[in-house]
Amino acid sequence: MPSDPQVQLLLTGNEIMSGDTVDSNSAMIALRLADIGLGVYRKVTVGDDSALLREELEAMAGQADTVIVNGGLGPTVDDLTAEVLAAAAGVGLVEHPEALAHLEDWCARRNLPLNAANRKQALLPAGARVIPNPVGSAVGFELALGDCRVICTPGVPGELRRMLDTIVDELGRSLARTAQRHILRLQTFGLGESTAQQMISDALPDWPAAVELGFRAGAPQMEIKLAVTDAADLPQRDRCERQLRQLFGDHIIGEGDTQLAARVLELLQARGETLTTAESCTGGLIASMLTRIPGSSAGFHAGFVTYANDIKTAVLGVQQTTLATHGAVSEQVVREMALGALERSGADYAIAVSGIAGPEGGTEDKPVGTVWLAWGSVDKLQTACLLWPVERGLFQTVVAAAALDMVRRRLLGIASEPRYFSQRRAR
Repeated sequence: MPSDPQVQLLLTGNEIMSGDTVDSNSAMIALRLADIGLGVYRKVTVGDDSALLREELEAMAGQADTVIVNGGLGPTVDDLTAEVLAAAAGVGLVEHPEALAHLEDWCARRNLPLNAANRKQALLPAGARVIPNPVGSAVGFELALGDCRVICTPGVPGELRRMLDTIVDELGRSLARTAQRHILRLQTFGLGESTAQQMISDALPDWPAAVELGFRAGAPQMEIKLAVTDAADLPQRDRCERQLRQLFGDHIIGEGDTQLAARVLELLQARGETLTTAESCTGGLIASMLTRIPGSSAGFHAGFVTYANDIKTAVLGVQQTTLATHGAVSEQVVREMALGALERSGADYAIAVSGIAGPEGGTEDKPVGTVWLAWGSVDKLQTACLLWPVERGLFQTVVAAAALDMVRRRLLGIASEPRYFSQRRAR
C-alpha cells in the first residue's frame, strides 16, 4: 500500500455504464485532489445494483483511507447509495433533520411541494454527517466504514463542483501526506500538445527532473502543469514558469482555471467597455460562453444570431447585394455583420463569424471548415479567413474560442498574429 493516504473512487449509475452519460466527475475529483497532493489510487464504476455496489464498497473500504462515492443520491428507486452504505455499516436509514431542512428550503425557494420521492433524499445512514449541497436537492454525507472514511457525493457535475470546495479543503486538513505537491497551471490557446512539447524540448533541453511537466489538452484550451513535491524546489518551478512564459508568450491566457471568455470580460470590465457578437456558424456559442460567466452583463450587453441570409439583412443590415456578390462566408459579409451589431448595440467592440461547419455545404473555393472572422471597433475592424476541417461541434468550439482570443489580443494591445493563423489561414 502507498505511504500516502489512499483515496479510491466508486462511481455508480447505469447511465454511465451504458455510455448514455459521459463520466467527467472522476476527472474533476482527481484534479481537485491533485491540488492538495492526493491521487486517486483506484477507480471503479458499478451500475445500479445494490449487491454489486455493497461488494465493491466493502472491498474498497478494506483497502483505502478514504472512498469517495459519486452518484446515487437522487429521489428515484435506482438511487441506492444511502441504503447500500447503511447496510454495509450495519446501521439503519433515518430521516436526517439537517437533510430534511435542506430539502424543505430547496422546495420552498422553487415553490414546489415536498413530495415523498424528494423526501427520500433525507433518509441517510444513522450517524452520517451531512455535507452541504449549495445547488441541488440532495445533500452529501459521510460515514465511517471500519477504518475507512466514506464520502458520498451527487452525480450532477455542477453540484459536485460546488461541494468539492468543502470536501477537498477538509481532506487537505485531515490527511497527512509524505509530500505536499505544489502545482502551477497555465492555460493556453492555439497550441497543441505535440507542438508545445517540441518547443519545450528544443528550447529547454535541460529541464530539471524535480519539476514535473504535464499537459491536459481540451477543447478549446490546453493546460500546462508544473509541479514539485518539495518546497525547496519552488525556485526551479518558478524559473521554468518564466521560461515557458517567454517561450509561449501571448498564447498563455492565464493561470489556474482561467477561461478565454472570463479573461475577455475581465479586460473589458477593467476598461469600462462592452462587446457584442454577431454569429452565424457558431449559432450563439460565443454569447453563451460569455454569459456563463457571473457578472458578464458588465461587459456583454447584446448578441445576434443571424443564421439565414435574410436574417443577416433584416437584423444586422447586411446588404443583399453583398450576399449575392460575395456569399455569406466572406470578408465583406462579416464586416457588415460586425458593423451592424456595433450600431445596434452601442458596444465598443464586436465579433462576427460566418463559416461552413459541415459536414456538407463546402465548395472548392470554400471547403468545409472555412470561416471568416471579424473583430474590433468601428474605427479599426480586422478580419481573417481560417480553415478548421474538423467535426461540426469542434469547429464551432474552436471558431468561438479564436474569435474571443482575437478580442483578448486586441484589448491587450498584442499586434503579432497567433501561431494558429499561420497554421490555419485559408489559402
